[in-house]
Amino acid sequence: MSRSTSWRLFLRRTVFVLSSGVALAVLGACGRQAPDARTPAAIPVTVVTLQPASVTLTRELPGRTHPFLVAEVRPQVTGIVQQRLFTEGGRVKAGQGLYQIDDATYRADLARAKASLARAEATLKSAHLTATRSQELAKIDAVSQQDEENAIAALRQAEADVEVAKAAVRSAEILVGYGRIDSPISGRIGRSSVTAGALVTANQTVPLATVQQLDPIYVDVTQSSAELLALRKALDTGRLESTENLPVTILLEDGERYAHDGKLAFSEVTVDPSTGSFALRVVVPNPDHVLLPGMYVRAIIGHGVRQNALLVPQRAVARDPRGNTTAMVVGEDNTVQVRSVQVSRAIADQWLVEGGLLAGDRVIVAGLQKVQAGALVQATEMEMPEDTPRALNAGGSRIDPTIVAAAPRR
Repeated sequence: MSRSTSWRLFLRRTVFVLSSGVALAVLGACGRQAPDARTPAAIPVTVVTLQPASVTLTRELPGRTHPFLVAEVRPQVTGIVQQRLFTEGGRVKAGQGLYQIDDATYRADLARAKASLARAEATLKSAHLTATRSQELAKIDAVSQQDEENAIAALRQAEADVEVAKAAVRSAEILVGYGRIDSPISGRIGRSSVTAGALVTANQTVPLATVQQLDPIYVDVTQSSAELLALRKALDTGRLESTENLPVTILLEDGERYAHDGKLAFSEVTVDPSTGSFALRVVVPNPDHVLLPGMYVRAIIGHGVRQNALLVPQRAVARDPRGNTTAMVVGEDNTVQVRSVQVSRAIADQWLVEGGLLAGDRVIVAGLQKVQAGALVQATEMEMPEDTPRALNAGGSRIDPTIVAAAPRR
C-alpha cells in the first residue's frame, strides 16, 4: 500500500470518529432536554387567602335635614310693634326678647284690676267683721238666725269677690307680659316679617319670625319596606346579629364625610303607601351649624353583624360567557380551578360571599389573563392593607350585585 493511500484511510477514520462523537453529544443533549420540554413551567399569580371575620353590614340611604326644634313666633296680644330686639339671622337664647309691643292699654287694664282687687279686699274685711259680730249676738239671741246666716253668706261672697279680683289682676299682668315677645327656644332666628310701627294682632296666622334649633339636627331618611322585611328575616334566622346604638355616618352633598356621627332616634310605624317606604330619624350633633335645614345628605346605617363572613376582592370576580359569576381558585396541587360563586353586596372594594367559596380558599387576584382551568401556577400571597374591610366594620354599597360587570382578567 502506497504512502498516499494510507494517509487517505487515516483521514477517513478520523472524520468518522469525530462525526460519531458529535452525533452522540447531540443525542445526549436532546435526551437531557426532553424531560424539561414535557413539564410546563408554573405560571406566577397573586392570590388572597379567604379568612372569616365579623362584618357589620350597613345601608346607605338618602335623607333630608330638619331642625331639632322649630318655633314660629306670633303675638298673643294686639298692638303696635315698638321695637325689634334681635338681629335677623343671628342666634337667640330661650327667653330673649324679640319684639316690644305697645302695652299702654294693657297696663291701664292692670291698674283697673288692682283697684278692683283693693275694693274687694275692703268689702271682705267689712263682711268679716259683720259676720263675727252677728255670731256673737246670736249667742245671746240679740239677732235672729236669719240675720246671722245673711252675714255669713255675705262674708263668703266677699271672699269669692276677692278671688275673682285676684284672677283679674293676674290676667292683666299676663297681657302686659305679652307685650314683650320672647324667644321660646334657643337657636337661629330668620328674617322678621314686620318692622317697628306695624300693627299685629293676637294669634295671627303669619308668624313674626321663626326660630330653629340646629344643634343637634334631625336627618330623616327613607328605606323600602322590602329591605325591612329582608332585614327582619335575616335577624330572625340568625344570619345577622342585631346591632344597637351603632353610630350613623353622614355623607354631605359633595360626598365628603361629615365630622360628627349621628344616632338613630326612631323609625316610623307605618309605611307610605305611595312610595312603599318608611322613615327613619337620625339625631346628629351640629355644633358648627354646617348642616342647615333642607340639605340633602346620605346616611350610612348599620343593619346587623354577619359572623364568619367571607369577603373577596372585586377584581377577582368576573362573569363567564353564560353570565355566571366566577372566580379562579388555586387548589392544593397548585392548579387552577374555576368556581361559580354567589355574592350579595359590595363592601368597599370587595364582595360579600354568599356561596361557592370557603374559608382558606386561595383566590387569584392578579395574573388572571395568563391562566385557565387546570393550569399549574406558582401562588404568591397578596399583602392586605391594614384598613381592609374584612377586619373592620364594612358599609353596604348601593351597587346591585346582580349587575356586576365582568371584570377584565389581568
